[in-house]
Amino acid sequence: MAKPGRPGASKGGKGPTKGSGGKNKRSLEGRGPTPKAEDRAWHPAGKRKAAAERYAAAGGKGRPGGSQGGNPNRAPKAKAGDDTETVTGRNSVLEALRAKIPATAMYIAQRVEMDDRVKEMLSIATHREIPVLEVTRPELDRMAGFDGVHQGVALKVPPYEYAHPQDLLEQIIDRGQTPLLVALDGVTDPRNLGAIIRSTAAFGGQGVLIPQRRSAGVNSAAWKTSAGAAARIPVAIAPNLTTTLKELKKQGVFVLGLDGGGDVSLPSLELADRPVVIVVGSEGKGLSRLVTETCDQIVSIPISAATESLNAGIAASVALYQVSTMRAVAPE
Repeated sequence: MAKPGRPGASKGGKGPTKGSGGKNKRSLEGRGPTPKAEDRAWHPAGKRKAAAERYAAAGGKGRPGGSQGGNPNRAPKAKAGDDTETVTGRNSVLEALRAKIPATAMYIAQRVEMDDRVKEMLSIATHREIPVLEVTRPELDRMAGFDGVHQGVALKVPPYEYAHPQDLLEQIIDRGQTPLLVALDGVTDPRNLGAIIRSTAAFGGQGVLIPQRRSAGVNSAAWKTSAGAAARIPVAIAPNLTTTLKELKKQGVFVLGLDGGGDVSLPSLELADRPVVIVVGSEGKGLSRLVTETCDQIVSIPISAATESLNAGIAASVALYQVSTMRAVAPE
């Protein structure tokens, strides 16, 4: 006859207790969270990661991705602490070389079309003893990123060196020029930044200001969109944009904010011949409240009623063109 046990005590049977999920506590704990795809050695993402690590460990020698045949449109993972930028596109690479940016390597696609720009690139690289590496187009695709257009050439450059706003202003004045700057307030797309750098160069501007936070930086996308103008137009970082704009005002620079509801129409602008900084806000939110309060004037660009607003890069281009035109016809 079986002995009566304690009420609620386990009978110690061999099979799992119904609803317990297993024999013991360890069974109840499960196996933990599912590892990321790149951390599973057998997964394609894991194979790409391992191949990229081997490529980085070899100092970039050989074919990125190894024999695993990873996605040719994905850039290889850089080594820890490697914050270099890859400049792509013939105009961008050529301008960077002309500006004597200390490049560490130039990459050229096999059987690339040798036009005058490529010949000049090779000449400059050889003269400066920059290593020139011939690679496959899939490798350049990988370096340029998913949406990068490299045109068969790429250049490894060190991180962009930003200017200081005060130094930038002093250099412009020392050259005897009337300051024409563009400041970005909340513009986070690097392609917009690149387009604005390019327009600044095209219409006689001398520099671009970006805030330290919540702003696009000069990366490979900005380099590409600027078509090489990033090698000629300095970009300065403002620790606090509002404070920097106030400092510029104390030194005689007029701050003009672009906004669709501005009180002054761009064609009627009377400050074009003065030292000015044009402030461009983000497409969605526009200028921030503090920056708006800091501006000397809020300027609007006349557009068709059917168009709600202009892209930040286009708005900056239109304003820069208008200012440069007014300066050209202003009496001496």
